[in-house]
Amino acid sequence: MTLQQLRYFLATARHGSFAGAADELLLKQPSVAEQIRRLEAELGVPLFARTRRRLTLTAAGLALRPYAEQALTTAQDGADAVRAHRTLRGGIASFGLPRNAELYALTDLAAEMHTRHPLVGMRLIGQNSVEVADAIREGALEAGLVVLPVDDEGLDIEPVIRDEVLYATADAGRAAAPISVEALRDARLVLYDAHYGNGDPTRRQLNDRLQQLGGRLEPHIEVEYLAGALRLAALGVGDTIVARAAVDGGLVPDGLLTTPFADPLYDTLAVAKQRQLPLSPATRELLSIALERLAAFDRRRNRTGPRA
Repeated sequence: MTLQQLRYFLATARHGSFAGAADELLLKQPSVAEQIRRLEAELGVPLFARTRRRLTLTAAGLALRPYAEQALTTAQDGADAVRAHRTLRGGIASFGLPRNAELYALTDLAAEMHTRHPLVGMRLIGQNSVEVADAIREGALEAGLVVLPVDDEGLDIEPVIRDEVLYATADAGRAAAPISVEALRDARLVLYDAHYGNGDPTRRQLNDRLQQLGGRLEPHIEVEYLAGALRLAALGVGDTIVARAAVDGGLVPDGLLTTPFADPLYDTLAVAKQRQLPLSPATRELLSIALERLAAFDRRRNRTGPRA
């Protein structure tokens, strides 16, 4: 039983003839009659009682009619839902953001998407890049912004912008010159993203550098959020790291000084999506807005330059 056969069946029931159904469907009468014959043969019962003047539904035809109508309505609803995804009159955009998205002018991303496309739903997840990459790989998200490096198995990765990572300390002596890997190895560190530890992309870069000296990144104190690490560093408990965007955004407490690494260190923001899988129109549009915002952020930063 096919949707086409059900469509022909309902048209014949409405008109009481194959000729009337054929006129409605813009077909030839034998084509309609043949599909009804095949449907009756499959079901094993006649659906129409044939008289000289009109075709009328049999008891079996009357029993089939509401289900045929329901099937066609459901199919039409499904087609309309797909068209809504294609035309941005519906659908859901699923997207992952780095946990510090506010540093890169992404705070109002959902509001702007809603203003442009109010009928589109959104599912935004802000987590460490490790979890965002995993969610995309598993199909829980279509795409997202991640900080590199992440495990790229099954993912397409496209770098977008990069942001320098600085060393932050309350000690003016340590902030007087760029920090070497040797100095980092001997430092008392307060680091954030405790849940992910050295799997966090930024900490992973630092750990890779220390491994070249036979060492390992071993913070004295770990906290979950950047703000907590910055407060402890400002109190002199230990030193930490911070993205330049946070410094430019005025998030560094008074008394905390920053200096670059002797071998400059960068967070690279990149778009991640499942490999060779096209994005839905809704998620593609949300990504486009995110990239617009990142490009504008980068232009403003390049015009003003880093703070002293």
